[in-house]
Amino acid sequence: MQDLKALVAEFIGTFALIFLGAGAVTLVNAGVGGSLVTIALAHGLTIMIFAYAFGDVSGSHINPAVTIGLYVGGALDGRKVVPYIVAQLLGAILAGFVLSGIWGNLGGNLGATLVNLQVITLPLGFLLEMIGTFFLVNTIMNAAVAGKAGHMAPVAIGMTVAACILMFGPLTGASLNPARTLGPAVAGMVTGQYDQLLQLGLFLVSTILGGALAGAFNRYFMQVPAEAT
Repeated sequence: MQDLKALVAEFIGTFALIFLGAGAVTLVNAGVGGSLVTIALAHGLTIMIFAYAFGDVSGSHINPAVTIGLYVGGALDGRKVVPYIVAQLLGAILAGFVLSGIWGNLGGNLGATLVNLQVITLPLGFLLEMIGTFFLVNTIMNAAVAGKAGHMAPVAIGMTVAACILMFGPLTGASLNPARTLGPAVAGMVTGQYDQLLQLGLFLVSTILGGALAGAFNRYFMQVPAEAT
């Protein structure tokens, strides 16, 4: 029963992140209102809120790169990795389709994360996403897993994402999360609003790599004390 609760928590949390985060991007891109700060807060606050709400149930990863990073870092039982990721991706894809049903007529790519090729190259976009995801998982390993931030850990985690969006959101969307990219992309492919398969692969690989590197860094260099749960 506890395992089921954890999977439901991951599903709901990831749904909320994509619904609110990508939803904010859609509205900003469509010119309805808001700004880069709106987008940063929509993502950062959602992550913070659900870390407080479901952190004791599942850890509130709501991000496959976080799940993989914690596994590599020795902070997650390997048996939980695949179920967690499946729950996260299902939540993200459902959110993408719900956004399509609500805001599909506005355009805005359903808030999909894309490299701004008018400003940067694909390799630089890959590097930014990898670094940002490294920062995120590193914050989680130290603030939450190692317990350095105590009850403030969700704030540190949410604000890490917000800070990345403020810095390079206009360049890549600052996904830092395979589910954040995949949810709107799948819905967009079905509805004809997304066809960037090369960029989809870029985001999936860069974020997973960044998360895994952060897990390895903390496990083998920083030696963050963590037991698989």
